[in-house]
Amino acid sequence: MKIVIAGAGEVGLHLSKLLSYESHDITLIDNNEVNLKDGENYLDIKVVNGDSTSPSSLKNANVSNADLVIGVTASESINFFTCILAKKLGAKRTIARLTNTEFIENGSKFDFSSIGIDEIISPENLAVNEVKLLINNSGFTNSHDFEDGALNMMAAKIQNDAPFIGKTVKEAASVFPGIKFMPITIERSGSHSAIIPRGDTTFKKDDHVYFITCSDGIDELYNLMGTERDEIEKIMILGGGRVGYKVAKELSSEGYKVKLVEIDANKAENIANSLSNVLVLNIDGTRVDLLSEENLEDMDAFIATTGDSQKNIMSCLMAKSKNIGRTIAIVDNTDYFELSESIGVDTLINKKLLAANEIFRFIRKGNILELNKLNNMNAEVLEFLVNKDSKVKGKKIRDLDFPRSAIIGGVIRDGVGKIALGDFVIKKGDRILVCALYNAISKVEKLFL
Repeated sequence: MKIVIAGAGEVGLHLSKLLSYESHDITLIDNNEVNLKDGENYLDIKVVNGDSTSPSSLKNANVSNADLVIGVTASESINFFTCILAKKLGAKRTIARLTNTEFIENGSKFDFSSIGIDEIISPENLAVNEVKLLINNSGFTNSHDFEDGALNMMAAKIQNDAPFIGKTVKEAASVFPGIKFMPITIERSGSHSAIIPRGDTTFKKDDHVYFITCSDGIDELYNLMGTERDEIEKIMILGGGRVGYKVAKELSSEGYKVKLVEIDANKAENIANSLSNVLVLNIDGTRVDLLSEENLEDMDAFIATTGDSQKNIMSCLMAKSKNIGRTIAIVDNTDYFELSESIGVDTLINKKLLAANEIFRFIRKGNILELNKLNNMNAEVLEFLVNKDSKVKGKKIRDLDFPRSAIIGGVIRDGVGKIALGDFVIKKGDRILVCALYNAISKVEKLFL
């Protein structure tokens, strides 16, 4: 696939890296020569030094033959205009990154396709949704809903007192009557390679396990993992930017008691006037003494959302030292994921990875409805729609020619989530959740074409 990316910032370079690894033909446009050199020197991509809203730059990038043009500069107006021009010049599809979440929230009022923008994404909005899921499922390190919660992907680290350490997947499943969850991948302690579990796979202490579960299976997962559900009521948020503001607004509307810390006086005042249910503190959030005066120790959760990754991590560590049960940090650098387990922050959220997940589903084949790349692992969770021509239609799961490095985690049929075992017959219209290592994705896609 020929893909043109406008914007060589963090999101653009990260996307270029991921897509080039999959042998796509990538062209990166930016007027910052320094940023372009990183892509040109370390990635197998083409670069164009110029303004992506310039017709000449777009022609140099050969957008007339592009299958996809992605606008991910820091300016949403540039992203909009780039996509509009690219579509006029012949690009097949366009995606624009936005920072203003109003466009996402009121998407039904705007017909973006009529002006040449096929899809819009907001990394900020995706990050907010991720934070909310984690707060509402406080015992897990990762959480993602499929089809409004018909099925959930949950992840947690196996605790020392978990009842199934040393047991196989098959033995662990027998602990609870009725299968309401399915392990889909395991990350061994100290490794970032995913293991697709089979019936004879043994769970080990400190394994980081991802499950697909029905909504009524979540309590069973807490028991199985040896994880306690934290009762969260009081939340402190560091940073009043777009993510911090929206997290505070939505969590306070759900009944949580929210304090928001913002060092900029004007911004703090504007937020206080806008969010009457949120206590806004105009103090330096890196000062432990000032936060202690504001009862930091009484908080149940601490969420750091500033634009400084190191500040967010250090603030979460400080909160952890005060015995706050749940810490979440927004970080820009994916390298920090390797450190999260050792340094003690509960969950790191990376907007680049969230944006990549959203964009990747427009690139994958086989009627993919949704895609979730697992943090820092060589695996993805994909949601496929079964159509009348899909090779899986009418077959039992056990009879599928499915690669061993992939697994079906669950099926959504008529809006109801099911944990499907070997004798389950797949029908047209089913939505199938599959976890696959990178080397198996191409074969899995062909089954759903």
